Amino acid sequence: MTLADQGFLELGQMRLEYRMIGPRPDAAPTLILLHEGLGCVAGWGSFAQELAAATGSGVFVYSRAGYGSSSPVTLPRPVSFMHEEALDVLARVLDAIGFRRGLLVGHSDGASIAAIYAGSVQDHRVRGLVLMAPHFFTEEMGIAEIERTKTAFETGPLRAFRKWELGDELAHIRVPILIVQGEDDQYGTLRQIEVAQEECYCPVEVALLADTRHAPHREAPEATLRATSQFINRLLREHHEADMSAENRAITMSAVATCRSRNRRTSAS
Repeated sequence: MTLADQGFLELGQMRLEYRMIGPRPDAAPTLILLHEGLGCVAGWGSFAQELAAATGSGVFVYSRAGYGSSSPVTLPRPVSFMHEEALDVLARVLDAIGFRRGLLVGHSDGASIAAIYAGSVQDHRVRGLVLMAPHFFTEEMGIAEIERTKTAFETGPLRAFRKWELGDELAHIRVPILIVQGEDDQYGTLRQIEVAQEECYCPVEVALLADTRHAPHREAPEATLRATSQFINRLLREHHEADMSAENRAITMSAVATCRSRNRRTSAS
């Protein structure tokens, strides 16, 4: 299919909103952004555009069913919903957009979905993972925070999640991983990182950000962009895919400059 700058993917009964930034999958590596449990396309803010500019890659962002302007879902979601999103929906999304090579970049639930996909599907198109504030197992502090913020309606009875974990999936990931986590993450401790390092046979790098909670790309955008883009650019160089045309860089940087200028005007008014 031909990807517009924004639109909808029709996948059976699902209609998923998306945004495509920069070169298309047939012209450059593509970064697939997977949002958090209360996120959507718009929730990434300017980070998606800036990541495209910093890497020269295309960036594809979509809202899962039940989020943003995508088609609705029946609530509460089952315990298996992240596995379903990874193994059914994400797999179909990648094929539908003509994904050829790139990385999965996930935040929170999106990071878990990325890990499930990479640990369950040996997809040689996926060169690596960037996992922001990931969940690999359930911690009591995370359950308590969800209850406190009253988001339990989305995932159903929380007791069903107390035994949820991704140890087997982590053990089968065969691509490099960058974990970006805030030191003050209210949903998960540093044990999440330790489990990944213990279970994974692939390289696991860590960017631990001070004075940052559960949303590194919003709370520490510069540090998150720097760590993420450096990791991505290094991997793409290793795969000899980092050469981007001057035209692609110019187009992406111009778009970012326009976006920033618009934001400044809006703030001033």
